[in-house]
Formats: sequence, C-alpha cells, structure tokens
Amino acid sequence: MATDYDEVRSDVKESQDRSLEALQSENAPDARIVRDLDESDSMDDAIIPGGEIVNDELIVQVIPQAADEFVCYSCFLVRHRSQLAREKDGHAYCNECEG
Repeated sequence: MATDYDEVRSDVKESQDRSLEALQSENAPDARIVRDLDESDSMDDAIIPGGEIVNDELIVQVIPQAADEFVCYSCFLVRHRSQLAREKDGHAYCNECEG
C-alpha cells in the first residue's frame, strides 16, 4: 500500500481545526485601536537601550570610485582592478563571483 507522506495526519488536522476555531472565536482587535497605536508610536528621536534619547546626525564621508576600481555586476561591491575576472557586455565581474 502506498503512503502519501505529504498528507496531513488526522490528529494534526483536528488540532489545527480546533486552533482555528479558537482563534476565530476570540475578539479580534479593532482597526481603530491599531491605527491609534500607529499614530502614537511615531519615533522622531531614537531611543537607545539605556533609555537616552539620541538626536544626532550621522555623517558619512563618500569617497568616489578610483580609476583602478570597478563595481562587480554580480555582487555590486567595489573591487580593485586586480580582482577583475572578466568583462562581458560592458559589465565587470570579480574573481569571487566567477568562482
């Protein structure tokens, strides 16, 4: 006799049905309450785990791509020309992506 291993066992199916019925019988939260929570939960300032409010700007220095660098078309990382594996259709690929 063939056994269908993808079929849900009868005891599991019964417990799933009971769980679904229990969830449906409970009172679902009202949509107005959820909206009120979303509006009051705005975070203009970041709160770190210590409870302090941090309102600092992050400053990142952007360095332009050098003449001896390329962006791999597969992993999108900036690599040195020495890591260039191949160029095809105007796209460069690094040694790691070419394997």
